[in-house]
Amino acid sequence: MLTAFAVLLPTFFLGIPSGHDFEFHVNSWMEMVAQWKQGIIFPRWAALAHFGFGEARFIFYPPASWMLGAVLGAFLPWKIVPGVYEWIALTLSGCSMFLLGRRFLERRDAIFAAALFAANPYHIVIVYWRSAFAELLAAAVLPLLLLNVLRLEQKGYRTILPLGSIVGAAWLTNVPSAVMVTYSLALLMGIMAITRRSVRPLVIAAGALLLGLMLAAFYIVPAAYEQKWVEIAQVLAPGVRPQDNFLFTTMNDPDHNRFNLLISLVATAEILVLAITCFLSRRWRTRAPQLWWTLNVWAGAAALLMLSFDFVFYRILPNLQFVQLPWRWLLCLNVSFALLITMAHSRWLFRALACVVMLAVLVWVWHRVQPPWWDNAADIAEMKDNQQDDLGYEGTDEYVPNGADAYEINKDAPRVRFDGSGSSQTRITRWGAESEVI
Repeated sequence: MLTAFAVLLPTFFLGIPSGHDFEFHVNSWMEMVAQWKQGIIFPRWAALAHFGFGEARFIFYPPASWMLGAVLGAFLPWKIVPGVYEWIALTLSGCSMFLLGRRFLERRDAIFAAALFAANPYHIVIVYWRSAFAELLAAAVLPLLLLNVLRLEQKGYRTILPLGSIVGAAWLTNVPSAVMVTYSLALLMGIMAITRRSVRPLVIAAGALLLGLMLAAFYIVPAAYEQKWVEIAQVLAPGVRPQDNFLFTTMNDPDHNRFNLLISLVATAEILVLAITCFLSRRWRTRAPQLWWTLNVWAGAAALLMLSFDFVFYRILPNLQFVQLPWRWLLCLNVSFALLITMAHSRWLFRALACVVMLAVLVWVWHRVQPPWWDNAADIAEMKDNQQDDLGYEGTDEYVPNGADAYEINKDAPRVRFDGSGSSQTRITRWGAESEVI
């Protein structure tokens, strides 16, 4: 909890980090609260998106993050809701890592691994540059995924329930993260099957995946069925496709290139530190061989999938392209990153040095590559006012109905217009998110 607070400490002096997805999430939270006040418990239609024309956002975007943000916004000032949300997500990540680390490490070492995972470099990038709130929340399930895989030998088929719950939680939180969780489960269980020379881990993985999809079916089934009615292909538009976002990839977009350079430098620094810690932690090959090999293979796979020569996997493996941004695999890599640094050396000087190196990289890219963007309380108040005044907000291309062009919207269009011969008088007696009386 203290480490999560320390990560957010600069926001008390510099303002509210307004990353790539900030307005998307905060507007969703605000509209969710407004619809609750209308009696709509589980919204489907974001009525104020596209400046009042609306979109099917809540059908297609997983509900966990926007429900948590809305709950916080229902009783806290909006200007502090993003920070409180991030503090909760980072704390949950640390707690889940502590549960994993405590299985193999002394208590103080497990606490260090938990703090390092909560404050790992990619989480800091999410907080200050990306504002990917759903992705940050999804990070908390990854240590639990590995923990339950490693419990396979003791619990056998009883691991299907916790693993299925983790898969379901991932799908209800963030789709790219859910895709990574699904493939990570297959990889980790594949390692278990090879080392144990048994197909039982693969059977358990299949059962867990099926259970997870069933638990999240109330979201997955409508989203899968109704995607044919919207421009869902825009989720893989230029700029957010895998081929545009491998490490050190450039395209004809200076803003994209600056951020890609930033995340590439952070990822490269992490991979180099991880390679050193893999070597220094090799004594764990005999102390906890299953853990050591699993961490290294998982981290190695995550690192390779961030490199452009692996584009073939994004083309042939089902739905892997919906990860969109290959450097998102840093979410998985950081589970190994936090544990292997802790396992590599028991001396606190070494651990502090690793943390200082990563912090120095973050400070350098902050000042030399791309500084974060900032909002303040007045900006948040303006977002709220735009919703209360029914001015709405910018929507997303992938959730508009087929054939609609969001860029041709007339923001000044009246709510109701009579087309036909003769004259008319129109009175609006109710204008809600899902029903109007005219």
